[in-house]
Amino acid sequence: MKEKLAIGVLWLSGARVLVNIMGLCSTLVLARLLTPEDFGVVAIVTTLLSIIGPVTELSLSAALIQQQAPTEEHFHTAWTMNLLRALLVGGGFCLAAPWVADFYGDTRLTGVMLAIGLSIVICGLSNPKLIVRERNLEFWPSFVMSVSNKLVGLLVGVTLALIYRNYWALIGGTLAAQLAGVAASYWLQPYRPRWSLRHFKQLWSFSIWLTLGQTVNTLNWRLDHLIVGTFLGPTALGTYVVGDNLAALPTRESTGPIQQTLFPSFRAVIHDRERLVRTYQRAQALVSAVALPIGFGVAVAADVLVPLVLGPNWGEAVLVVQVLSCVFALQTMGSTVQPLALAEGATQLMFRRDLFSFAMRVPIILLGMWWAGMPGIVYARMVTGVLAIGINMYVVQRLIGLSLLQQVGNTARSLISVAAMVIALLGLCHDWSVGDTAGQRLVYLLLLGATGGVVYTAVHLFSWRLSGRPVGPESDLLGFLYKARDRVRAYFGRA
Repeated sequence: MKEKLAIGVLWLSGARVLVNIMGLCSTLVLARLLTPEDFGVVAIVTTLLSIIGPVTELSLSAALIQQQAPTEEHFHTAWTMNLLRALLVGGGFCLAAPWVADFYGDTRLTGVMLAIGLSIVICGLSNPKLIVRERNLEFWPSFVMSVSNKLVGLLVGVTLALIYRNYWALIGGTLAAQLAGVAASYWLQPYRPRWSLRHFKQLWSFSIWLTLGQTVNTLNWRLDHLIVGTFLGPTALGTYVVGDNLAALPTRESTGPIQQTLFPSFRAVIHDRERLVRTYQRAQALVSAVALPIGFGVAVAADVLVPLVLGPNWGEAVLVVQVLSCVFALQTMGSTVQPLALAEGATQLMFRRDLFSFAMRVPIILLGMWWAGMPGIVYARMVTGVLAIGINMYVVQRLIGLSLLQQVGNTARSLISVAAMVIALLGLCHDWSVGDTAGQRLVYLLLLGATGGVVYTAVHLFSWRLSGRPVGPESDLLGFLYKARDRVRAYFGRA
């Protein structure tokens, strides 16, 4: 199983690399061809979708993985439930289009709402049987899906932006990517859907708590977008959303391949408690070791990175990226609780966690907005993000008995290493002149990345040796490198 997971991570990592390259190309082009207002108009509707979508999401993929031996009828039921949900939500978006446009006083929103309603219906046609690949720890189909979707969306979006120079480029790219995704899902896993609700109760009994949790969690994490869009306008919302996405992108994409394998991995060892605890600790340490240097590195470089990537019109997004990239990196210390809870079937516990987080987060966000507008919201998210780490660690303690101190200690070497890295980078920023040209700024960013990588890796390995070389991300990395070396030697030896 370990080798299959390693191969799966490689497939998913490859997909992330290609998707990030294409995403960067898309951002570089669209941010220059379009305005923050264009992004804001679309963001108003996508914010509504980001709330209503997860609120109505049925979490059927998780329910199918949880089943010991799903039958064809299970997949037919899942397909039918997804389609019904898509028709209801998509139709609701279309019916609500005139009212949303009137509320925001922007007639452009009518067309955007209708287009997003269509996109919801398209997604409802996806192939639920593709989850069979993930159950078998086969992740190369995810590579094909991710890359093909992003490539189609990139080509269509950039083409429309070059022609029309308005927000329809964002909508067109999204619709094209979703159509490509649905087509690819049936090509990768042959399946002929049939209308059925035979196992509705069985699937619903598992997914209902996930749906309720997603409802609260979505309101929790998207409330700030609604506040910015309603009170500060579409331009501020466009700046905030793009900055938020840019801050999340490095951490999400670098750890995504690992995170995606954890649910089936934890599920495979669920009956061996000691092995489950060890697997969780290694996963938590690995995810944090990857995320922390990337998130904090982006924060240090944000004042140069944001104008270089997005252009001179996006200066107000710098603060958003600086603060939130650190928050997203730190939250990986507890983010592995979600697949662990799913493997344990503890969906009701996760709902209670989300409900508590919502009650804690909303007042702090509102207080931040009242205090300082959008910067206040950004700093409020920093406070709530740190509190969320403690909440997630408490849930882990409830599930497998690891204390908060044990969980923090499991990531101690990464925390020490990233602190040393930040100190080194701040010293370099103080002494190094950035320059005015794009080439000089790119060289500066490459220098920061190389310096940060060397310092972080050196301190990590040094502290690992001082700790007696325990099992962890360092030993996993060295083991992988040794195996790769042996395979290369064996290949050239046969040649």
